[in-house]
Amino acid sequence: MLLNLLIGLPVMMVCLLLQAIFLTICLRYYVRVRHAQRGHHSQCLNIPLLSGVMLLMLLGNFAQMAIWAGLFMLLGEFDDFATALYHSGVNFVTLGYGDIIMSTRWRLLGPLEAASGILMFGVSTAVMTAAVLDVIKHNMARLQHHEQP
Repeated sequence: MLLNLLIGLPVMMVCLLLQAIFLTICLRYYVRVRHAQRGHHSQCLNIPLLSGVMLLMLLGNFAQMAIWAGLFMLLGEFDDFATALYHSGVNFVTLGYGDIIMSTRWRLLGPLEAASGILMFGVSTAVMTAAVLDVIKHNMARLQHHEQP
C-alpha cells in the first residue's frame, strides 16, 4: 500500500501541474479571443470560444490519462498502450467497469487515479462554467447598452 502511495502521489502532482498548465493556456486563449471579439456583436463568435475552452480542458484530461497509462506500462501491468489507456480512462472518469483489473500489487493505483480524475474534471467544469458566465455577462451588458436611450 505504501509503495502505491509513493508512486501514485507524485503522478497525481504531475497531473495537477499539467492541469494548471492547460488552465493557463485555456485562460490565455479565452482572453485573446475575447479581446479580438471586441466590437463584434455576433452570438456565433461565442460558439468557437466556448468550444475551444472545452476542447483545451478535455485535452488536458486526456493527457493525464495518458500519463497514468504510461505509468501502468512502466510497471508492467499491460502489454500494450491501448489497453493501458483504456484502463486509465475507466479509472480517471470513475466508471469502474472492472473488465480489466490490475495485479494485487498495483491495484490501489486505480482509486488514486480516480480521485485525481474527479478533481481534474471538477477544475475543468469550473473553467467551463466561468467561461459561460463571462459570455452571459458580456451578452447582458451588450443588451443593456442597446436598450438605453
